[in-house]
Amino acid sequence: MLLTFAAGIALGEWWGWPFLAAPLQQTVSQALDRQVTLTAPVQIRFIGGLRLSVAQLGIAAPAWSTAPHLLEAREVALALRYTDLWRAYQGQPLRIHSLQATALDATLERQTDGHASWQFGAKPSTPSTSPTPIPQFGNLLVKQGVLRYKDAPWAVDVEVHLSLADQPSPMLKVDTVGHYRQLPVKITLAASGALPWATENTSDSTVAVPLTLNATIGRASLAFNGSVVDVLHLGGLTGHFSLKGPSLAAVGDPVGVTLPTTAAFRTDGLIVKQGEAWRVVIDDATVGASRLNGAFSYETLARAGRSVPVLSGRLGGKRLLLADLGPVVGTVPQQTTATTTVTAPPAKTSRKVLPNRPFDLAALRAMDANVLIDIAEVDLNTTLLEPLRPLRAHLQLEGGVLTLKDLDARTAQGRLRGDLSLDGRETTAVWKAHLRWSDVLLERWIHQTRAAGLPPFVSGRLHGQANLEGQGRSTAEILASLKGTVRTDLREGAVSHLIVEAAGLDVAQGLGMLIKGDDALPVQCAVADLAVNGGVLRPRVMVLDTTDSTVWMDGSLSLATEAMDLRAVVSPKDFSPLALRSPLHVQGTFAKPEVSVEKGPLGRKLGAALLLALVNPLAALIPFVDTGDSDGAARGGADCAGLKQRSTGKQAVLKH
Repeated sequence: MLLTFAAGIALGEWWGWPFLAAPLQQTVSQALDRQVTLTAPVQIRFIGGLRLSVAQLGIAAPAWSTAPHLLEAREVALALRYTDLWRAYQGQPLRIHSLQATALDATLERQTDGHASWQFGAKPSTPSTSPTPIPQFGNLLVKQGVLRYKDAPWAVDVEVHLSLADQPSPMLKVDTVGHYRQLPVKITLAASGALPWATENTSDSTVAVPLTLNATIGRASLAFNGSVVDVLHLGGLTGHFSLKGPSLAAVGDPVGVTLPTTAAFRTDGLIVKQGEAWRVVIDDATVGASRLNGAFSYETLARAGRSVPVLSGRLGGKRLLLADLGPVVGTVPQQTTATTTVTAPPAKTSRKVLPNRPFDLAALRAMDANVLIDIAEVDLNTTLLEPLRPLRAHLQLEGGVLTLKDLDARTAQGRLRGDLSLDGRETTAVWKAHLRWSDVLLERWIHQTRAAGLPPFVSGRLHGQANLEGQGRSTAEILASLKGTVRTDLREGAVSHLIVEAAGLDVAQGLGMLIKGDDALPVQCAVADLAVNGGVLRPRVMVLDTTDSTVWMDGSLSLATEAMDLRAVVSPKDFSPLALRSPLHVQGTFAKPEVSVEKGPLGRKLGAALLLALVNPLAALIPFVDTGDSDGAARGGADCAGLKQRSTGKQAVLKH
C-alpha cells in the first residue's frame, strides 16, 4: 500500500495533477474571496513547495476597485514555499519565492484606510492601523509587462512598463511615469549582459551586469552608472552617481532619510549596496556656494535591529555658507548663479530679523544619526564677521533628540567650544546651548572699515560663556522664550577715542579728535553680564572703562518683539571746556535701530546757559564745563572686579 501510494504521488507530480486544476481554482477563489482563473494547460506540484505552471492566470480586482483586474499573466510559473505561506497566514508580508511570465498586466491599489487590492479575504469591518505591505519576491522574471500602482497613503500614482529581450543580447528596460506626492516622476532603468536575477539562486550569483538609471522626482534628479548582481533587490549595486535638486530635503523625503532643507545642490560620488546596508562616498557636493564631501553608511531597520534607520559617517569640506542651510533655522535660502550669490526674496515682506520658519520636528524622529563634522571654513553669512576656520563637531540624532557635541571652532585667533541640543520628541522643541569662547581678537573677528592709519573702533581679546535654554516651534519662538545667562569680558583691549567722546557728547575733545586724528584708548575693564528671561536680555553689569571715560549701559533687548531700549551714560575722567554730557538712548527694533539724546539733562544745561548769558555771554559756557572724575582716572581699571561691584549701584541709579 505504501509503495502504491508513493508511486501515485510520484506519478501525480510527474503528470502535474491536471485533474486538480478545477478544484484548486474553486478552492483558491473561495479562500481569497476573489475570482481566480486558471487556463489549461495547468500543472501543479506540491513536493518542496507549491509550484504552479499555467498557460494564463487571472485574479480579479476587489469589489471596491474600478480596475478591470488585479493580475493577468501568460505562461506563468509560480513557486511558493510552505514556510512563506505559513508566515503570510500569521500576518507577515507574503513572499513569493519565484514568479516567471512571458507577459504580465497588474494593477495594485491601496486606499487611505489601508485596504489594499493585494489584501485577500473578506474586507475587515475596521481599517488596519498599518497598511498592508506589498508582496515580496525572491525571483521575478517577466519578459514584458505593465504595472499600475496607486498608493493613497504614500501619494503614489505610477505606471511601470517592463521589457526583457534575449536577442541579440540580454537586455532589461524599465520605464516608470506618474506622480509621487503630487510631484511628477520619470524613471528609466536599463541593464544589459547576462541576467543572473532570472536564476533560481540569485543570491548566490556573483556575476555583475551593467546598469544605468535616470530618475526625476519633481525637480530632483538622479543619474547612476554602474553594475548590479540582483536587479530586483539591487544586491551588489556598485557605481557612480550624480544627484541634484532644489534642496537636500527634496531628496531625503522619497527615500525616508532626514536631510535638511537647503539651497540648490549637486553631488557626485560612489554608492555601494551590501545586503541591507548602503555605503556612499561623496567626492564633491555643491550646496549653493558651499563645497562639501563625506562618507556615509545608511543601515536599514533589518540590519540595524532598531525601530528607525541609522545614518552614520563623516561630513567634511572646504567651505560651508550658513546661508545655504538657511531654511534649517528658518531663513531664506540663497540663489547661486555662475558669478554671484544672492538671497532669494521672501514671499511676504517681513519686518523682523529673527527667522520664524517652523521646524520639521517629525523628520527628527524618522531616523537616527551619528556623524562627525570637520569643515575647513564656515561662512556666517555676513561681511561683518570673520568665518570659522575650522569647525569640528559630533552630530548625534537619537529618538528625536538632535545634539551637537564637542563643538570646537576657531576664529580670529580665538576658540569657540560647547554643546548644542534640540529635543524634537514633542510638538514643541526644547533647545539648549552651553558655549564658551576665549581669545577672540575683536579687531579681526569684526570687520571694521576705517581710513588708512586710523585704529580699529574696538580691539582686544574677547572671553565669555553662555548658558541658555528655550522652547518653541521655530527659531524665533525659541529665542523669544530664552532664559539663562550670557557673560563676556574684553581683555588687552582698546577703543576709538573719537567714539568715546562722541558717546559723551564732548564737543571740545571731539573736535580735537577730528583735527589731530583718532587714536586708541586703552580699555582697563570691559564687562557685560546679561540675564536672559522670557527672551529679554537685561544687563546686570555692562560697563566699559577707559583712561578717558567710563561708559555704563542699562536697558533691555527683547528677542520676542525685537525691540531695543538701551541707555548709555558716560562718566568722563578728564577736564573738558565744552561737553553736552547727556545719556544716549538706543531704541527701535533690530531691523531699524534709533539713536537719540536724553532731552532732560541737555535741556537743563541749555536753560542754565541761557540764564547765565543774560548776566554775561561768556558765563553761558559754565554749564558745559566738565571737570571730570580725577579720582576715577587715578584708580583706572586696576580692579575690574571692584568695578563690577560698583556697577551694581550704578545700574540701580540708571534704572531710575
